Amino acid sequence: MKKHTLLWEETVADGAGNTFDIVILGGGSGGYACALRAVQLGKSVALIEKSKLGGTCLHWGCIPTKALLHSAEVADLAREGEAFGIKSTFDGIDMAQVNKYKDGVIDRLYKGLQGLIKSGGITVVEGEGKLVSKDTVEVNGQRYTGTNVVLATGSVSRTLGLEIGGRVITSTEALTMTEVPEKVVIIGGSVIGVEFASVWKSFGADVTIIEGLPTLVPLEDPALSKGLERAFRKRKINFKTGVKFDSVKQTDNGVTVTLENGDTIETDLVLVAVGRGPNSAGMGYEEVGVTVDRGWVPTNERLATNVEGVFAVGDLVPGLQLAHRGFAHGIFVAEEIAGLNPQVVVDSGIPRVTYCEPEIASVGITEPQAREKYGDDNVETVEYNLGGNGKSQILGTAGTVKLVREKDGPIVGVHMLGSRFGEQVGEASLMVNWEAYPEDVAQFIHAHPTQNEALGEAALALAGKPLHSHA
Repeated sequence: MKKHTLLWEETVADGAGNTFDIVILGGGSGGYACALRAVQLGKSVALIEKSKLGGTCLHWGCIPTKALLHSAEVADLAREGEAFGIKSTFDGIDMAQVNKYKDGVIDRLYKGLQGLIKSGGITVVEGEGKLVSKDTVEVNGQRYTGTNVVLATGSVSRTLGLEIGGRVITSTEALTMTEVPEKVVIIGGSVIGVEFASVWKSFGADVTIIEGLPTLVPLEDPALSKGLERAFRKRKINFKTGVKFDSVKQTDNGVTVTLENGDTIETDLVLVAVGRGPNSAGMGYEEVGVTVDRGWVPTNERLATNVEGVFAVGDLVPGLQLAHRGFAHGIFVAEEIAGLNPQVVVDSGIPRVTYCEPEIASVGITEPQAREKYGDDNVETVEYNLGGNGKSQILGTAGTVKLVREKDGPIVGVHMLGSRFGEQVGEASLMVNWEAYPEDVAQFIHAHPTQNEALGEAALALAGKPLHSHA
C-alpha cells in the first residue's frame, strides 16, 4: 500500500485491524471535518484520500483563488495610490512571486491540517478508494470496514464537453499560470467566472465574460447582479449576458470563440468556468445500491443515503457547493452517528461570498424567492446605499446592503455588495438564522466608522427609523 506523504510516520493495521467506527471516502472539507469531529466523540476513523488532505478547497479552489484576489487588490492599490496621497507606481505582475506567495499560504495551512489529523489519531490511507459493500471501502487491494461509511468525494470542474488543453483551461490550470494573458474569454459568469475576471483585470488583462443567463451571478438577488454589472462596467470588464457560446476553436496564435448569435471573439485564452459537477464516477456507489442521480448522491435532510449506514456530505450532495457547507455536513454526520441528534443543515441559512471586486455576500433568500414564498403583499425590503457609510467612503467603494423581510415578520435575506463585505456576512448569518426582526437588530450599537454599521443602518431603515439614509 502506498504511504501517505504526511509529516509523521504512519502505520495502518492489516487484516482484522482494518475495522473502524467510521470509514470516510474523501479527505476534503466535508471528509476531514467529519473525521476530526468523530474522533472528538470517541470514534475510530479511517480517512481515505487519493491526493492531498484538504481537497479542492485548500489546494485548487478557495484558498489559492483568494490569495490571487489579494494580490490583485494590492495591484489595484499600487495603481491608485495617488488618490490617497501615496506616491506609488505599478510596474507589472511577477507571476513567479505571486505563485510563491499563494503556494506559501497553502503550504502553511496544509501543515496545520496535517498536525490536526495527526493529533486526532486518525488513520489516513492514501489511494483511490472504491465502495465495495455498504460498510467496506477497498484501497489498493486492502479493505477498510466501518460501522458507518461517509461518502465525501466532492466535485470536479464541468467542461460542457470542451476539450481542456493548450489555450482552453479550467480553474485548476488557471491557478498555476506563469504569465498573465493579454486577452481572455471566460465562459460562465457565476462565482468562479467573476472571481477570475476580477483577478485578471487587476493583473492587466483584457477580459470578456460570456454568461448564458440574463445576468452575471444569476443566483444572487437582482440588486446584487445589477450592482456588480455596474461595477464591472466601471472597471472595463466586458461581459455578454443572455447568450451562449457555440464553439471554441484553437489556432496557432489564439482561440476563436463563436457565440450562438454568430458573434466571434478572438482571444489568447479561454477559461471554462461553468461550475462544478459531482465526483462519483467509478467509485462503486451504484453497484452497492446507493442512489445516484446524474452523478449526485441524494440524501434525506439528515444526510443519510438510501443505503442504511451510508451517509454523503459536501459537494457530492445536491445543493450549494461551498467548503463551509462541507464542514457543516461533516460535523453534522459525525454527531448524527454519535447519537447527538444535531440540528439539520439548511442551505438557505448558509452564508455565501463571491470574492470579486467588489465582493458579494449574502445569506437567506432573495426578494423574488421571498415573494414566491410569502406573496407579493407580504414582503418588505430596504436598500442602504454605501454612499452613506463612512468607512466605505474611506475605502472608496460603492455598493449596497439589502434586507428582505416577511411583512411584520423576521429578516429572511441579507444581500450585500461592496469591497470587503464578505467580512460582514457573519452578522448577516445570525440575523437570518436566528430569525431576527429589524427592530431587534436596530437596537444593537454598531461601531463607527465601520462597514458593519451598514447592516445596522439597513435594519434601522427597515424598522422605520432611518438615520443616515432617506426614509
